[in-house]
Amino acid sequence: MTVTLERPVVEQTVAGSVKKRRNHHFWVYAGLIIAGLLTVLPFVWMLLGSIKPDGEILNDPGGWLPHSPTLDNYRQWFVALHIGTFFRNSAIVAVVTVLGNLIFCSMVGYAMAKLDFPGKRPLFALVMVTLMVPGVVTFVPLFVVVAKMHLVNTYAGLILPFLTSPIGVFLMRQFIRSIPDSLIEAARIDGAGEFRIFARIVLPLSGPPLATLGILTFLASWNNFLWPLVVAQNQDRYTLPVALSLYSTGEQATNYGLLLAGSVMVIAPIVAVFIALQRWFVQGVATTGLK
Repeated sequence: MTVTLERPVVEQTVAGSVKKRRNHHFWVYAGLIIAGLLTVLPFVWMLLGSIKPDGEILNDPGGWLPHSPTLDNYRQWFVALHIGTFFRNSAIVAVVTVLGNLIFCSMVGYAMAKLDFPGKRPLFALVMVTLMVPGVVTFVPLFVVVAKMHLVNTYAGLILPFLTSPIGVFLMRQFIRSIPDSLIEAARIDGAGEFRIFARIVLPLSGPPLATLGILTFLASWNNFLWPLVVAQNQDRYTLPVALSLYSTGEQATNYGLLLAGSVMVIAPIVAVFIALQRWFVQGVATTGLK
């Protein structure tokens, strides 16, 4: 016996499911908007506070709009404190560190994913174990090594310990494993060596994970505070976070306007890099360790 639903009943059922779906989407979008606003609000307050006089910030810490907007905080960074030197140091350290991670982590990831050699599995297990070791544990031994090599207060001392990272090796290895073996075997049959395969095939196909690794490395290097504070011995090698912590605090109290202005200038390059590479970053996260 066949049961047929009348057309009004079917239309009512479809309309009800569409309404439920729209309600669900509404609450999801509303929650995302609220979460986005809560995330952005502190940065907006920081930006508005950077153009306030220090006295106004102290008198009304929770205020938003400045009553007497001024650029004196930024002018002091550029004129009196010579922020260009600190920006140059941060840029050199961050750029070289990013390039080193992109090259060396990609090479190690390729070897772990596509090459067969003795000790491959234990070596990758060792790389994964280092992900669980806190950086504080290796901080003192690392500084002793750098000091013994006479690299204190040099760019090399700031850069060399961070030229590779376990998370970078893991990301690149996970993505390179998804590249078809047949493509690499075809290149080997045509006479291409491993370095040529790596440079001509693997790297061009690895845009998303490279962007992800570049953003993560740039973020970590640009915001690194403790290591540059210890290794950099004078103002000529200070990076932006170190200068921000040292020069925004006077003998009596903290200059909050100067601190907020410096924070804006520290964050601005990070935001610019993320906006420029966000599409590849999202794609890289989706196709590497989270798949």
